[in-house]
Amino acid sequence: MHAAPTWDPHQYLRHATHRTRPFLDLLARITALPGGDAPRIADVGCGPGNVTALLADRWPAARITGLDSSQEMLASAAQYAGPTPGGGTMDFRRADAAEWTPDEPYDLIVSNAALQWVPGHADRFGDWLDRVTPGGTLAFQVPGNFTAPSHALLAELCDTPQWRGRLDGHGRRYVHILSPADYLERLTVLGCAEVDVWESTYVQLLQGEDPVLEWTKGTALRPVLTALDGDPGAAREFVGQYRDLLRKAYPPGAHGTVFPFRRIFAVARTATPVAAR
Repeated sequence: MHAAPTWDPHQYLRHATHRTRPFLDLLARITALPGGDAPRIADVGCGPGNVTALLADRWPAARITGLDSSQEMLASAAQYAGPTPGGGTMDFRRADAAEWTPDEPYDLIVSNAALQWVPGHADRFGDWLDRVTPGGTLAFQVPGNFTAPSHALLAELCDTPQWRGRLDGHGRRYVHILSPADYLERLTVLGCAEVDVWESTYVQLLQGEDPVLEWTKGTALRPVLTALDGDPGAAREFVGQYRDLLRKAYPPGAHGTVFPFRRIFAVARTATPVAAR
């Protein structure tokens, strides 16, 4: 069994503006929550907490809990813990999305670019929705760019004779997303009153030297770097080979390097009981 990747919050946040935009677009599709001015919210896979803090901007009095399995990410997120300016609270706990079951009702369970790391995450939806208050929401977005050159080239390099023995499967084993139609089906079958699923491709203009490599160092490349931890020579050689492939696939232009990135979104609202007459 492969070890879970080790995360680097600083590297991840190097492209915080681009990584935050899909979350803001997701929040824009979430309607009023049953908790009113003080909803109970869980952020599954909260990472370094920067987008969790945006929940307090949208719902200032909310009681928000960020959940993540990475101690490194939780240590970074700790800076946001405590009372929020709007009268709410924010705390962070260690939890694995593959096993987490809510121990109390939530008005919103949200996840930003995390569930792609969780095998069988759609099988968790039923348990989560059981603990979403009537009229509440389950919302998430996941990357949908695993066939893009950035990821396809990584998988192919891991599968070359030089690296196969050490990195077999590391380029593909964390691809656990479904199609938009499959997410729609799963959430509809679970009895959600409204399900909104869509996809967007963000055509991002990245700056700096080897910006696509720097992007993947914060996400897709983490399993490889974790596997090669302790062998800096091998890590440098692999990253150098991957860098050369990315330079050909994503040549810089006059204004930066164009990096298209597809995302899949889903917002599912639970049914509200019909009032007795």
